[in-house]
Amino acid sequence: MAERIDIEASKNEDHNKLAVSQLNKRLAQVRLGGGEKRIAKLKADGKMTARERIDALLDKGAPRIEIGALAADGMYKEHGGAPSAGVVVVIGHVSKRQCIVVANDATVKAGAWFPMTGKKNLRAQEIAIENRLPIIYLVDSAGVYLPMQDEIFPDKEHFGRIFRNNAVMSSMGITQIAAVMGSCVAGGAYLPIMSDEALIVEKTGSIFLAGSYLVKAAIGEDIDNETLGGATTHSQISGVTDYQCKDDADCLQKIRAIMDKLGKPKDAGFSREKPAPPKADPAAIYGILPSERAKPYDMRELIARLVDDSDYTEYKEGYGQSILTCYARIDGWAVGIVANQRKVVKSKKGEMQFGGVIYSDSADKATRFIANCNQKNIPLVFLQDVTGFMVGSRSEHGGIIKDGAKLVNAVSNSVVPKFTVIVGNSYGAGNYAMCGKAYDPRLIVGWPSAQVAVMGGDQAAKVLLQIEVAALKGRGEAITKEREEEILGKIRAKYEESMSPYYAAARLWLDAIIDPLETRTWISMGIEAASQTPATREFNMGVLQT
Repeated sequence: MAERIDIEASKNEDHNKLAVSQLNKRLAQVRLGGGEKRIAKLKADGKMTARERIDALLDKGAPRIEIGALAADGMYKEHGGAPSAGVVVVIGHVSKRQCIVVANDATVKAGAWFPMTGKKNLRAQEIAIENRLPIIYLVDSAGVYLPMQDEIFPDKEHFGRIFRNNAVMSSMGITQIAAVMGSCVAGGAYLPIMSDEALIVEKTGSIFLAGSYLVKAAIGEDIDNETLGGATTHSQISGVTDYQCKDDADCLQKIRAIMDKLGKPKDAGFSREKPAPPKADPAAIYGILPSERAKPYDMRELIARLVDDSDYTEYKEGYGQSILTCYARIDGWAVGIVANQRKVVKSKKGEMQFGGVIYSDSADKATRFIANCNQKNIPLVFLQDVTGFMVGSRSEHGGIIKDGAKLVNAVSNSVVPKFTVIVGNSYGAGNYAMCGKAYDPRLIVGWPSAQVAVMGGDQAAKVLLQIEVAALKGRGEAITKEREEEILGKIRAKYEESMSPYYAAARLWLDAIIDPLETRTWISMGIEAASQTPATREFNMGVLQT
């Protein structure tokens, strides 16, 4: 038996390590931005790349996490692609102060804004607002990508929302610093000026509502871009910028000096003790997580490799066993963990395989636990591997909809910060109940094993097949068994592509796909950010069916 377990663990380990390797290859590719030729041209102009600027700005050796590295992955192929949506977003530390940095990547279409660029910038501002994090913009952008202007310009969550958020953050007292290190044109010119302080780099930085060519066409004036809106003009004549910098390095050093003088943030009062690594080897996660997602495993084994000292206190251990709830610490921070259980267990009613299904008693337990964490001011961590709520007459008669609604209500109204890690499946209403993107987790990430969809691939493909076959028969087409299998294969392939974590990360349904061994860092950085924002309201679940 032990030998069989070892073989299974080895198979799992090979599968999961290969998935992490593939993730790292994709990340290495997107980090090249527009490619080596465009990077070389940027350097020839005396500029650093977006990622070099961030590296020079952030504290050396301090932890950092990147938001949306895979944004727009596989999208905009007809336009040449937009790696990382043409903008790099990182949460890190500048002069020992945690902040979020947003840097345009000028190697990607001169830093132009695609629709996903706007969505990613808005996500960065959302994180800053939720956590009252200082935000630093490193501006180097040609403005809206004109061929797609109708998808980025006029709507509520489009380009203009950025400047609206600038104003709102300023009123909230959230520090905003903008450094103009390249182009900053048209409507984009408002971003640095709506920030608290603005810097501009000599020779490479420029700000204007209209460049020299457009000025010539509009009013007949002959003027070069440097005189029109360069560093000397805006620092010594118009007064638009506050600091004139010799080069990128000088500019970044000035930002560090400004950040060094910020007052201390507020304290949300979350408990933190001295961090301790898990006693159980975290690398064993690769061998625990099944290579075949239908196979059961014990979520407790994963939790033991994520929490300090591998120590946790389980709440209602023997009740509602398809969801695990426990108190623990991650990197010293107190957390309440809500996790789906996939294990086969023996109960008084016989053997049960939970398979990530939520039952009424599990929903009830999780609801109570979330309420307790809100009362105790403990951040929540959701570990998702969920196929949905239990169906059938027994569940319906037992009130599964009512109990599920209570859980969704508790997640929705929680006032402590929430963090979601999609370990495996994230299907249907289970995604909602376990704090999917629609329920405002401060951060949401997936492991390479994650899948996000309304239902599993096989079930969905068979449903879609029935619809397709019925439509073809309705048009008088005869459907053979071979033709049916061909249709099913195409449907399954397309559906499974849309379930991929890369599909989700490209559209920012996930903030990142991460190596499971990075999970503790992401949660710790997230709670550190959230610790600057005390709750502004009491936990209240409103009206419930009892």
